[in-house]
Amino acid sequence: MKQDYLKRILSARVYDVAIESPLTVSEGMSEALGNQVLLKREDLQPVFSFKLRGAYNKMAHLTAAELKRGVICASAGNHAQGVALAAQRLGCKATIVMPVTTPAIKVQAVSRRGADVVLYGDSYHEAGLHAKKLSAQKKLTYVHPYDDPLVIAGQGTIGMEILRQYQHPIDAIFVPVGGGGLIGGIAAYVKALSPKTRVIGVEPVDSNAMYQSLKANKRVTLSHVNLFADGVAVKQVGEETFKLAKQLVDEVVLVDTDEICAAIKDIYQDTRSIMEPSGGLALAGIKRYVEREKSKGKTFVAICCGANMNFDRLRFVAERAEVGEHHEALLAVTVPEARGSFRRFCELLGPRSVTEFNYRIADAKQAHLFVGVAVKGRNEAKTLVGHFNRHGFKTVDMTENEMAKLHVRHLVGGRSPLAKDERIYRFEFPEKPGALMTFLTSMSPNWNISLFHYRNHGADVGRILVGLQVPTNERAGFSRFLKTLGYEYVDETANPAYRLFLE
Repeated sequence: MKQDYLKRILSARVYDVAIESPLTVSEGMSEALGNQVLLKREDLQPVFSFKLRGAYNKMAHLTAAELKRGVICASAGNHAQGVALAAQRLGCKATIVMPVTTPAIKVQAVSRRGADVVLYGDSYHEAGLHAKKLSAQKKLTYVHPYDDPLVIAGQGTIGMEILRQYQHPIDAIFVPVGGGGLIGGIAAYVKALSPKTRVIGVEPVDSNAMYQSLKANKRVTLSHVNLFADGVAVKQVGEETFKLAKQLVDEVVLVDTDEICAAIKDIYQDTRSIMEPSGGLALAGIKRYVEREKSKGKTFVAICCGANMNFDRLRFVAERAEVGEHHEALLAVTVPEARGSFRRFCELLGPRSVTEFNYRIADAKQAHLFVGVAVKGRNEAKTLVGHFNRHGFKTVDMTENEMAKLHVRHLVGGRSPLAKDERIYRFEFPEKPGALMTFLTSMSPNWNISLFHYRNHGADVGRILVGLQVPTNERAGFSRFLKTLGYEYVDETANPAYRLFLE
């Protein structure tokens, strides 16, 4: 099988549309991980993804009659753009069936290249069934995104380039896995020429069709796939690609959403390029593998397979990257509802930076805080939980709690009958260690904090919303406090948002 694919890859027609993408050293990750990390920059292709290689190779082998009738495919986006570009170059009509969940940036990119877009189904699986139905009805050639020897061979040219570009031993190549076409092609070439190089697939933990299939020794159909990394969100791997994976792939590593987000951030810091989630998969896999194996001094290649990222998704990626890097712990802390408890909690935190703080007075005896704290790794989070518990502040680690990260952190609050004489202020202060403590130590102990919301957004100015219970006879002293504090502030007590939802 390897020899057959070796011939197909060597004779593949891809460079009419594709570039030989650079293989660059990731200086930041190499230093951080203690291993040389190389990035294969397929995000720099004309359609910002490797997919045009396989699509064009398949279509370049069609007869004139087949091209005249036209082609059809199903895709979540990147394969669609590859087919649309190939059709443009070869002068044939293309119909693309895309799930209705496809990011708008990919739909628009396909339409701009002159292809007819049909939105159908909630997943690639449903879109694929519809595309095959249309293919039979209209006698269009179906261009499969991964389960076709010519498509696989086109993707395999990436492996050919890697071995030509880096002529020293490579310990492992990490490849994002969806349907398996990319890893099948790369493995077929690399294992033929460099059998000692490990070829390792990387999948999201909640979209792991190849991992499950290899484990079961048969193709498994997943009942559900997470669409965050939409480029690899398939319910079943290909028949041909599974055969190749069984024979040639060394293992599949699973990573979670937070780790993917952290890898996107890592690549951005080194390259100033923003990967789509599937484009960050391979580096996330390297990080997980190095942590597991304690590797040092090895050479690893990450396939940066695509950069078709919806701009709106960046908010989510930035929010989750810190957790994925294990630089932030999210904690639920219960403290006595007594004056000074808030300050004592901050004293127990010590020099650590608070990244998020959500609190609303709700109970006369105890308060529940949702807190983000900067940490240096998984173990420090566990140490911090034990530290708070020993000092009487019951603490639960929420760092891996998906509901807490997605929803609950935004829902802490509401109206409280205990918030009498409450004044609401919005403060801005320099985002530096100790600024929060300065604020707290400046306050009179007579002013109870009834609401507190803060989230570090990476800016040079910190923004907090504070509710303070200030008795009427102490308003003058409170005004003096505001003037001497030295922080910018706005009185929001009359704000309709406060009046409608919090007062």
